[in-house]
Amino acid sequence: MGTGRARLAASILDADLGNLAYDVRRAVRNGADRIHLDVMDGHFVPNLTFGAKTIKALRPRTEAPFDAHLMISDPGRYIEEYIDAGCDSITIHVEIEEPIEPTLRAIRARGRAAGLALRPATPLSALEPYQSLLDIVLVMTVEPGFGGQAFMREPAKKILPARQLLRHRPVDGEVHVDGGVNRETAEYVGGLGVDVLVVGSALWVKGHDQGREIRLVKALADEGYQYNLNNGVPPIPRDNWVRFTSLPKPIAKAFMAEIEAGGVPVIMLRGDGQMNPDGLRNYELLVPASAQILVEERHAGERDVRLAEAEAWREIYLREHPEGAAVVAADRRPSGGR
Repeated sequence: MGTGRARLAASILDADLGNLAYDVRRAVRNGADRIHLDVMDGHFVPNLTFGAKTIKALRPRTEAPFDAHLMISDPGRYIEEYIDAGCDSITIHVEIEEPIEPTLRAIRARGRAAGLALRPATPLSALEPYQSLLDIVLVMTVEPGFGGQAFMREPAKKILPARQLLRHRPVDGEVHVDGGVNRETAEYVGGLGVDVLVVGSALWVKGHDQGREIRLVKALADEGYQYNLNNGVPPIPRDNWVRFTSLPKPIAKAFMAEIEAGGVPVIMLRGDGQMNPDGLRNYELLVPASAQILVEERHAGERDVRLAEAEAWREIYLREHPEGAAVVAADRRPSGGR
């Protein structure tokens, strides 16, 4: 994973299809955060690529996430195949003629992220009926079907309002942009708040330094975000986590569930701080640094309630288990003392 905000998905449409496993591993080794798989059926778009069997064969070759972009007319018919092939997220097109909601529900029911993609001329409002089922919005900045096309600036303007469409997933909801993304366009889409940049042909130019291209694209996207949306402040790296509170295990678990119900992931780890009379130290609740302000706004008051609940729990426990006092006393003994 990278150290900034932007994530890069390497599209393998223009990779060496005769040596695809090698190119996938090379892209990941050079800094790609995930692999973007363009599946085309020759009907929904005028091109034919690969299917679930190819993806399944690639899956053991890397641990990087697989994002499948199904440019096919009837994804509902094949969705289980792509899930079983090892796709971590699956995005279908809102312009298909079959019912969309059952397919999105099927993807989510199997624990995968579900997305909808829009052609350049399709308005963002087309996604509104499915908002609650979306983890991903994929904004197309070229007409789907072929790699190497020129980037369209006007459709990219849907990126910023798409973030609002995903407000129910404040941390793990993602806006992707696909089509003509390279070092020339990365700063522009980064300045619109894109989360994942799908980069294809720019990564597979013979003789070019792929790792340098990936670093440039991500750095320029972060720079665009910094100066266009973040008042000149560098974006918080997505991999940074911060401590929100420290509580006894049963109370920490309940509070963790409450925070996660609002779409913010939480990591619960046993800490090295206060020892409780039950013989267990407090557990730390960590939240993404990028969501720290949001979590404070939502849960600061409840945190005070939980901390008071923890004190009351300790008192009750000590009354019912007097031997617990020795555990706490031993923990408070100065290190090296008797």
